[in-house]
Amino acid sequence: MLAERRHQLILRALRSGGPAAVTDLSEQLGVSPATIRRDLVKLEEDGLLTRVHGGAVVEEGDQPFAEVAEVRVPEKDAIAAHAAAMIEDGQSVLLDIGTTAFRLARQLHGRRLTVITSNLVVYEELADDEGIELVLLGGMVRREYRSLVGFLTEDNLRQLHADWLFLGTSGVRPGGQVMDTTVVEVPVKRAMIKAGDKVVLLADAAKFPGTGMAKVCGPEDLDVLVTNAPVDPATRSSLEEAGVEVVVAGKVQT
Repeated sequence: MLAERRHQLILRALRSGGPAAVTDLSEQLGVSPATIRRDLVKLEEDGLLTRVHGGAVVEEGDQPFAEVAEVRVPEKDAIAAHAAAMIEDGQSVLLDIGTTAFRLARQLHGRRLTVITSNLVVYEELADDEGIELVLLGGMVRREYRSLVGFLTEDNLRQLHADWLFLGTSGVRPGGQVMDTTVVEVPVKRAMIKAGDKVVLLADAAKFPGTGMAKVCGPEDLDVLVTNAPVDPATRSSLEEAGVEVVVAGKVQT
């Protein structure tokens, strides 16, 4: 494997899963730990990551949508299938930005629904489905992450109501706080929470604790968490105390 390709894969792994050990990266890429260490030195010299004891981490920030969309697809599809089954025909659905919301949109074809979104990939997925009333929120385009943000998006949301909000996240803290890596998205997410009757958080196992420096909301703002793996005891306890229903891979933990 060429060094440039290894570097791309290393950065993708760190961005999607958080800090990683040299041994883990070595197994994932099928090369020696010594090779990984040399790669990490080069990437750190280029300012693309920070080496830590035993591994490396990348600074939090924007990730291109196309890059994030390629990771953990089966897990996201499992979550999306559970989420889609919660929706009844005739209801209104608010879909957040992010790749899991996009996977959910793919599950909604052929349904009689109203879908409201600031996610341009969701819009593109559903635009030709005549059974779905599609509402695209206005705003400023974040091209790399295919989303709409800003005061126009927030103003639009204040005029709307949805039966369901399906919310994405970059991380869930042990106290149940929902986090995001991108500050500009947080006001839009908060406006979505106010516009949704039922708030469902979609979070695969990598989101516990995941990443994120900006708090979107606390567990008291959630009604349901849909994930693909058992939630760690501390986070589960915080969610339960707030009355959140936790749906895990076909079963319910309450």
